[in-house]
Amino acid sequence: MSSPQPFVLSSPTGGRRRKSKFTYKQLNLLAQSSVNCPLRVIALIDYDAFYAQCESVRLGLPDDQPLGVQQWQGLIAINYPARAFGLNRHVTPKEAREKCPNITFQHVATWREGDDKWAYREGADKHISTDKVSLDPYRLESRKSLALIKEILPAAPIQKVEKASIDEVFLDLSAQIYSILVTRYPELKVAPYDDPTEKLPFPPSTALDWEADALIDLDINQTEDDDPDWDDVCINIGASIVRDVRKTILERLHYTTSAGIARNKMMAKLGAGYRKPNQQTIVRNRAIQQFLSDFKFTKIRNLGGKLGDQVVETFNTDSVVELLEIPLETFKSKLGDDTGTWLHEIIRGEDTSEVNSRTQIKSMLSAKSFRPSINSFEQAVKWLRIFVSDIYARLVEEGVTENKRRPKTMNLHHRQGGTTRSRQIPIPMGKKIDDTMLFDLSKTLLGQVIVDGRAWPCANLSLSVGGFEEGVQGNRGIGSFLVKGEEAKALEAERSNSATPVPADDGDRPAKKRRTGETDLGRFFAKSESRDDEEVVDNDAHLNAEEPQISGDEAAAQHVPLSTPPLHQADIATYFCKECNKRIEVSGREEHQDWHFAKSLAAQDAPGPSIPRPQANSRPPGAPSNAHKTSRGGASVASRGRGALKTAKAEKGQKPEKGQKRLAFG
Repeated sequence: MSSPQPFVLSSPTGGRRRKSKFTYKQLNLLAQSSVNCPLRVIALIDYDAFYAQCESVRLGLPDDQPLGVQQWQGLIAINYPARAFGLNRHVTPKEAREKCPNITFQHVATWREGDDKWAYREGADKHISTDKVSLDPYRLESRKSLALIKEILPAAPIQKVEKASIDEVFLDLSAQIYSILVTRYPELKVAPYDDPTEKLPFPPSTALDWEADALIDLDINQTEDDDPDWDDVCINIGASIVRDVRKTILERLHYTTSAGIARNKMMAKLGAGYRKPNQQTIVRNRAIQQFLSDFKFTKIRNLGGKLGDQVVETFNTDSVVELLEIPLETFKSKLGDDTGTWLHEIIRGEDTSEVNSRTQIKSMLSAKSFRPSINSFEQAVKWLRIFVSDIYARLVEEGVTENKRRPKTMNLHHRQGGTTRSRQIPIPMGKKIDDTMLFDLSKTLLGQVIVDGRAWPCANLSLSVGGFEEGVQGNRGIGSFLVKGEEAKALEAERSNSATPVPADDGDRPAKKRRTGETDLGRFFAKSESRDDEEVVDNDAHLNAEEPQISGDEAAAQHVPLSTPPLHQADIATYFCKECNKRIEVSGREEHQDWHFAKSLAAQDAPGPSIPRPQANSRPPGAPSNAHKTSRGGASVASRGRGALKTAKAEKGQKPEKGQKRLAFG
């Protein structure tokens, strides 16, 4: 880091200080990490061939030993010593061996049915039909590295760190740089005359030490003879911070990294990939256009897909330099106002996206592609058991057993031919999450897919959990209020003996705004929509936005008979209700019991024969029926809540006493 220097007169003749082009107001925006601050400094730290480095360090190999990470008969990562032989991850192990005879191959860890943890196995590439690959070793190393970076940097709120992927981390260094600046140069703390629009004094340095950094050449109209302004000083300090972070990662974890340092995320991302491995690239504000002129704009984030193809087709070029000549209005007319404006700014290096310091995962996924496809429920259940073991092991690491964080939903995606079916089910709140619960839920979802239509042959199956939220500590679950007698006593005894606190709500329905004149019980049991389709719904949302997955090189499962129920709707995860003498799906059990409980309360409260009785065609929630009456787009009377109360009263010609409401069942 450059040593502090006092302010000096820059002009040899006038005796007046030169002024910076930046103001005290803009300097204060730096302290706030504002995305609109022209002094802003963003860095991206990118691990070099991360999977390969993880295996080299784990195996204790020398730094110059070529290594490839193998998955079945393909390679998913090649380290830089191996790349020197012209290898890339698209070659087969056999082809790699021909070009580099001394290369080391390490197969990824795998899951196998019955395991409670992934493992590295001899001859793993021969078990494609029984094993599923695991990226957990790399996820664990990624978390360890992220924790180290956060340990090195100042604590929040100065620290802003974003995990961009398993091997990339964005840093917003703005607030930390501000604190260094005002410590070095106290004159910057207060604006003269308390006028924030006053220009800053010019920096004292006429040259900055960039050490061994890769420094992008300045724009055509700039020269290195020009004195650096405060934006150059800020980015120089940022480069020194990143250099120290990378050095510590190497010393403590033995991983080399590359980095890009610039004024926004887009430029930092391009810089990080410019000089690899084990280097950092500096893109000063005065060098942005020179830097971008070497790129095709399809290399810029969000311009490599359909939008990039559209721009190339519209303007017949993929060059940033040629697009710079096109006016803003032309972009708007061809691409629309929003997209046109965004493209006009992005090719000029303008990006105001924020470094998001939320680093917790949003979802977890476990998947398998089958070649040849699987053809039975038993085979699919076998893989569900492996998926659940995989996901549950990661949930334990996330703190689900201590009730720190827990997912709210489970999703199953099933591909048969060219058709993908998606089903979602809520994970019951107020209940301990374990692998048995998750396995039962996954079988329920699979059963729904099978009953719904053609399921075989199945080419791909994936299971995910999402909607993570913080666990609630020290409160009782709503389920304890909805059971009676011995069951309630047993539940309370289990809760008092358990080290795992239980969340205090019924989970999946958001809290509703209090309505005047409506009883608490009425609000609790009011439904916004029919329960016929609520437990299992179509969902084509993304599977996992957080962690990259290995693509479909996994193959067929062997047929392993398991003890499973027949494939009938009534036999898939059901229980027998003694009050109804009917079988009810497990997923609707709590609501079904709520229905009986609320009905009994209404009967106790009623003054005799005026109790609104259920109609002949009514049924408790979850009970099977082929002709369930609905209204207003399919919502049952019982599910319409407040509106159903008014309708029931009108039909009976009754008026409740002042301050009272009656529950209608039908």
